[in-house]
Amino acid sequence: MGILLAVVTAVCWGSIVLVSQKLGGDSYSQTLGMTLGALVFSIITFFIVSPDINTLVLTIGAISGALWVVGQRFQFASVDHLGVAKAVPLSTGMQLFGTTLFGVLVFHEWKTKTEIIVGIIAIVVIILGAVFTSIKDKSNEDGGGNTKKGLLILLLSTAGYVGYVVIVNWFKIGGWEAILPQAAGMFVGGLLLTFTGKPFNKFAIRNIITGLIWSTGNITLLLSLPKIGVATSFSLSQTGIIISTLGGIFILKEKKSKRQVIFVIAGCLLIIAGGVMLGFTKS
Repeated sequence: MGILLAVVTAVCWGSIVLVSQKLGGDSYSQTLGMTLGALVFSIITFFIVSPDINTLVLTIGAISGALWVVGQRFQFASVDHLGVAKAVPLSTGMQLFGTTLFGVLVFHEWKTKTEIIVGIIAIVVIILGAVFTSIKDKSNEDGGGNTKKGLLILLLSTAGYVGYVVIVNWFKIGGWEAILPQAAGMFVGGLLLTFTGKPFNKFAIRNIITGLIWSTGNITLLLSLPKIGVATSFSLSQTGIIISTLGGIFILKEKKSKRQVIFVIAGCLLIIAGGVMLGFTKS
């Protein structure tokens, strides 16, 4: 059941960047719209499920939501410099590496020699896949400026995403309990990180849809964490990369040479293979 929940997350999250790009707007309005959608989703869910929320859940959930905003805001920003087909696979690889390290070193989720060996191989495969997706031709090089800036932005994004997942598991906060405090932290964080960009426009309203999609994936991830662990659940949830990456090329028509398309597809397959291998490390 936990693996199925993580797969649902993969489908939802793999569609987010594609949907947001189709709906339009800059990273400010996209981020604000997503937080609005998440807040609406969480309020409706709260009255349906009526979870028990205490001070610890409120605090940790809000911090988790704020960390997510950092991750999403800077992922949207990285797309402006790297494009969807490059930014999303790189972001996925970095997130998988970070969450897996926490899962293994902090939560001790790899216990046997076989799990450790398979896990290390999986991380190497994921890193190789991320490298493949970032390969470019000399004909469309930008001198490295945009790529370097995009990678720095992705580092900030990764720190936020990893923190968002790890902190709720660290304090053993349940999925239904966390969702409303998380959404509140997301909304406040979204306001603080986007107000300078004048995000209140029609694109923010449109991107409420992406918030609803994200929230569906978020609750299935939170419910899968206690069942199969951080390293496994988050890794499997990220295999939706194939949707966003190939969608960037074939739906958004991002300019890529034939060589780049081959490497991007190969990179996606490697990252997915690494994610699946990490899934097998769960005892």
